[in-house]
This record gives sequence, structure tokens and C-alpha cells, in this order.
Amino acid sequence: MKKTEIHLAHGRLDSKTVLVTRVRAQAEDMTVLLEGLGATVIHVPTIEFIPPCDLAPLDNAIRTLEHYDWIIFTSSNAVDFFTQRLRESRSGDVALLGTVSICAIGTATARALEKAGIRANVVAQESTSEGVLRELIEHIGGENIVRDLRILIPRAKVARDVLPSRLRDLGAHVDVVETYQTVLPQITPASLKKLFEETRIDVITFTSSSTVSNLATLVGLTDLSDLLKNTLVACIGPVTAETARRFGLTNIVQPDVYNGPELVRVIATAIGEET
Repeated sequence: MKKTEIHLAHGRLDSKTVLVTRVRAQAEDMTVLLEGLGATVIHVPTIEFIPPCDLAPLDNAIRTLEHYDWIIFTSSNAVDFFTQRLRESRSGDVALLGTVSICAIGTATARALEKAGIRANVVAQESTSEGVLRELIEHIGGENIVRDLRILIPRAKVARDVLPSRLRDLGAHVDVVETYQTVLPQITPASLKKLFEETRIDVITFTSSSTVSNLATLVGLTDLSDLLKNTLVACIGPVTAETARRFGLTNIVQPDVYNGPELVRVIATAIGEET
């Protein structure tokens, strides 16, 4: 998506300040678009990613890759941590993934696979488990063909169980393997509260449920409504939006397509100024 496309269709964000809670390296596209529309972007990641405490299950899955029919990557983080461990444990032979069909959830995940030299057989445009299942079944050729497939899902330690549960209901053999875990960054509650007190934050972006819940943990609140009472809450998708509601937030926007550029688009639509 070009910056000019957002500008022409939805106005500019001059004088607006956007707080991005995603890890900075993963928010580059969003940042470029926001700044291209005139916004001031503040990066305060409320989440960090580290390897699992126990690597044995992941290593076992990597040793037996040839036994799987499909691998479903749910995020670019899953790709990065999985391929890094693959290189470390099997002499960098990512070509082993060529023997397995690959499903990537979202274009960012597909790009991460391409960067690692891997082509996804299916790129699910919907980021919800329900949407992924629907697209995967359509590609495979029907629910009956899912039966007895061996499917590996490398993902975060904490994640929704909808997709593996639905696949198992259809008769697939599903292994869910912790590939990375999310942790709180080293931010003091006092410094974070000071930022909100001294800076007008027009928009805050949340790109996962963990970015919401971690913010609440970092500031020591179970209700974020007062802290963000004058702030537009931009959520990447419905699961994240539901988490935001659980923490008392109501001024929420979300895109129909769950990715960074579309999140910028709905922000510009909501508060952008025509020039």
C-alpha cells in the first residue's frame, strides 16, 4: 500500500500522536505509513519475544518434520523462531520444509517465510482461526480430506486453541509446539504513567491481545478506560478488540483486513483531516 493512497482517500494525521505498542522492528511498515501521513509516532513496545524455556518439544518436532503433511505458521514470530532453531539443529537445512505443505496466516507471515527462503502453499487472508480453517479446507479440497492429516502448529506459549481444536474435530492429528514466548519488557510503571500524563496520545495501536493485557499489567490497572479516555484505540482484529473491551476500552476501531497498513487506514479514516 502506498502512502499516497491512504492520504488521498482518508486525509492526513498532522498534529496527531500515535503510540505503537508493537515491537519496533515489526512495526516499520506501520510507522512509515503513519509518519508519511504526518503523525508523530512514539514506540513503547509492551511485549517482547524470547525462545521457550524448554526447547525439547520444538527440537523433537524439527527432527520429525518429514512426518507432517502441513505446518501452519500463525505469525512472523513463529517463522523467525522456528527457522532459527531449524538452522541451529539441522545444519541450516530449511529445504526440509519443502517436503511439507505450508500455510501462512497473513501476508506478514508469508513475507517472513519468503525471507527465509520458504514458499507458502496457502496464505490465509483472514487472521482469525475460523477464517484460516475455512481457507485451508477450501485449498485442500474439503473437510473429509482433513481427516488423518498430520499438522504441526508452531506458535507462542499462550495462544487461542480454536484452530487446533477445530482441526482435531475434523480428524486431523495436530501437534501444537511452543516456539517462542511473550514476556513483559523492562519498563517501569512510573515512566509509562508519566508518558500518558505529559503527552497527548491521540491513538494507541494494539496488534495482539498480549499488547493490551501487558499494558494493563505494566501500569498496574485492570481498567484502562480512564488512562485512555481521550485516546482512539486501534486494534488489529476482533480478538484484540475483545481483549481491549475486557479492560474497559470502548473507543475502538479495527480494520476489515487484519494487517498494519489497514490499521493505519482505519486510523486515518477515523481522525484524519482532509487537505
